[in-house]
Amino acid sequence: MTTTDGSNPAEDNPARPRGLADPRVRRGLLLAALVLAVLGAFWFVRHQQFGRFQQSTDNSYIAADSVVVASKIAGYVDAVLVTDNQLVRRGEALAKIDSRDYGAQASQASAQIAVALAGADTLRAQRREQDAAIQQARAQLGAIAAQARLASQQVARYRPLAATGAEAREKLDQFEMQSEQAASQVAAARATLAAAERRRDTLGAQLRQAGAQAEAAQAQLEAAQLNVASATLRASISGRVGDLTLRPGQFVQPGQRLMSIVPRDRVYVTANFKETQLGLIRPGQEVRIEVDALPGVDLRGRVESIAPGTGAEFSILPPQNATGNFTKIVQRVPVRIALLSTPEVRRLLVPGMSVVVTIDTRNARGQLDRLRRANP
Repeated sequence: MTTTDGSNPAEDNPARPRGLADPRVRRGLLLAALVLAVLGAFWFVRHQQFGRFQQSTDNSYIAADSVVVASKIAGYVDAVLVTDNQLVRRGEALAKIDSRDYGAQASQASAQIAVALAGADTLRAQRREQDAAIQQARAQLGAIAAQARLASQQVARYRPLAATGAEAREKLDQFEMQSEQAASQVAAARATLAAAERRRDTLGAQLRQAGAQAEAAQAQLEAAQLNVASATLRASISGRVGDLTLRPGQFVQPGQRLMSIVPRDRVYVTANFKETQLGLIRPGQEVRIEVDALPGVDLRGRVESIAPGTGAEFSILPPQNATGNFTKIVQRVPVRIALLSTPEVRRLLVPGMSVVVTIDTRNARGQLDRLRRANP
């Protein structure tokens, strides 16, 4: 290449090196190669000591043990006392159902209790009267038995006298007739006493029946009172109201889903790890959590438990792998992770949010080697 004046710069500077022949270029390349080698060695050491023990997945979500609010009784809704997303405390009233029918049942049960108790009092009074009648029958039996013994003694005394002619036969016959009459009266008195005692037993059975009726009525009263109390739906936990489908005037059935309460302080993470990642995951390991809704905010957690089966095993229709068109698919196992965050952060987390979790499994790195040695 020549300039406008016809001169050649290369020919003017024949000693100037070009490309790799330039020492500065070689030093730059050498320095770059050295930096890359150092970075590569650092990455390799870090990967061997740290990176390869970090198990991560983005198939994870915020979860909470929500409580479904349902009615225990049937009836029309009088009032709905909460709104969607409202914060409620445990025991706070959520809605009221018309309880007049159950109040009438409670009043009826109370009346039945009063009737049963009054009948029991009457039976106790009759039993006391019967006790007096039994005592009277026993006294009469004693008097008649004494007369019968006297008549029997008279017969025994006059029989030898009548046999020798010392006393008239007619008198002996009279004493024998009196003895037989006394024996009949004793038998009648005994029967009367037995009937009185059986009557007392009958009154006792009736009294027990009245007591059972009172207890049954008491049970009905308690059930009616429980239904009256159940007419006011209350929050079983503290949290926020969601999925509210209840309206005033609506007729509800027992067990019908009316709303849900999502706890604010019981949120956790459910991470679905591949089965190939579970070899070193153990309860108690530290977890780093990145919430999509909170970019740049790293949360801490701890592995709480590992599910006893894959998600497919607990599905409504578990897969049947014993088929001719089987295709192997890597399964996922749910891992429950407890959040170690402040209440301020927990208030920002909503069940269903997507998160990315990374579990540090370094404390279990030697367990697989021990398993291999134990099971050659």
